[in-house]
Amino acid sequence: MAVEQPANSESNTADPEQRHPWSRYVAIGDSFTEGIGDPEPSLPGGHRGWADRVAEVLSRGSHDFAYANLAVRGKLIQQISDAQVEPALDLHPDLITISAGGNDVIRPGSDPDRIAELFNDMIERLSRDRATIVVFTGVDVGFSPVFRGIRGKVAIYNENIRAIAEAHDCIVADQWALKSVQDTRMFAPDRLHMNSYGHHEVARMVLRALNVENDLKPMEPEPLPVRSWRQARAEDLVWAREYLVPWVLRRIRHQSSGDNVAPKRPEAKPFALPDETQR
Repeated sequence: MAVEQPANSESNTADPEQRHPWSRYVAIGDSFTEGIGDPEPSLPGGHRGWADRVAEVLSRGSHDFAYANLAVRGKLIQQISDAQVEPALDLHPDLITISAGGNDVIRPGSDPDRIAELFNDMIERLSRDRATIVVFTGVDVGFSPVFRGIRGKVAIYNENIRAIAEAHDCIVADQWALKSVQDTRMFAPDRLHMNSYGHHEVARMVLRALNVENDLKPMEPEPLPVRSWRQARAEDLVWAREYLVPWVLRRIRHQSSGDNVAPKRPEAKPFALPDETQR
């Protein structure tokens, strides 16, 4: 997709220091977009994440840039469609990022084609005002013992996402091709959400997809320590007790980690990053 001046931009006079055409950015989705795994207590919602990092860069050199993040952890694609699409449109964005369907894909028995149908419906609605839309493919999970078994399902879903993007002239942020995050060091202890390293790499990928110049540099995590088989199995047991079992229990009880959680940035406002989080 060619990056052009948004049709709904309120002004055709660009700030000479601003290196992109957007003035109002809205992010929608689930925990990935909310920023879970990248804690930052001083920021709204207590998490930073890739979308905040992207908004920080886009806000530089702009006197009127505004950012909203409606994403809520644990949400399925139908819930995102029901609760976030219309509020996003009401904010009149000229840039939208949407990552949805991941929580559906990892559920046993889910159908990636049906999930994609719901995704396509959202893109049709979000395209109403001709905003630039960025969509995401899923990570290649072949490196992960936890999720390796659903790699084929993720690949099918990704092909559907690419077809939807082509049909609706969306930009694709291709996580499947992002080799730097195919590394356990890029993930939080729950093995599901990316940590600050992973979110940083995704932010760099999104800015590349948008063709926005930035000074974000690759982050190199510390090498993994050498572990014995016994240590690895002990860590697996701790992970199962602290993360897997609670996840299974929520599924049985039809609960979500996002129950009673509100969006961290429900209004489009100027982006401000507290001094202590500059890094």
